[in-house]
Amino acid sequence: MSEAPEGWLTGAQADRLRARAAAAGDGTIVEIGSFRGRSTVVLAGAAAAGARVVAIDPHAGSDRGPQEIGADAVRGGADHEAFRANLAAAGVADRVRHVRKMSADALGDVEGPLALLRRWGARVAPGGAMLVHDSFSSIGVTGALLAECVARGGWRYAGRTGSLAEYERLAAPLRGRERARDAARQLAQLPWFARNVLFKVLVTARLRPVAHRLGLPAGMHWPY
Repeated sequence: MSEAPEGWLTGAQADRLRARAAAAGDGTIVEIGSFRGRSTVVLAGAAAAGARVVAIDPHAGSDRGPQEIGADAVRGGADHEAFRANLAAAGVADRVRHVRKMSADALGDVEGPLALLRRWGARVAPGGAMLVHDSFSSIGVTGALLAECVARGGWRYAGRTGSLAEYERLAAPLRGRERARDAARQLAQLPWFARNVLFKVLVTARLRPVAHRLGLPAGMHWPY
């Protein structure tokens, strides 16, 4: 495919997804939020021949970016058609099962433990990975990560590429100094989080040039 599908995944983030998908072996890979398939193509293309890739997205036309938060059936239909066309163009349509539902309604559509997840927690098997986009960038996502992955300690922070953070599911919660060190590594991302929130406020206020002068990369309309 000559051009990647529309979406917000950077090249470096795609490399991280590709590496984790290849390491998942024959396990199940679940993606929550596929939009037009940019990241889905990466996951399916890198997954082992025996792996299952499940993409969960209602394609409701909502939460697509700045000023496109509410549901819109026309936008959603266009996203769904583009998603299918992009998978076909990449030659991975037969490797992806699409569940067109909200993630909260799709729990029963995926059986067993998961080897790799882009945003769903309790179903990941120990040793599996969870990759979360908008980490330390979105207020809601960051709050959820702090509550689940810092306060409870059942995950080990493996680092981030931009706003794509990677976590390893643990068989038992971290304790003592190891837990404190892991928490400190995540809390150290909060200044970067504050920077991203500032960029979003400026972009929403139609002050994108100011955001770029303060450090938002050229050509990036929203911090990812």
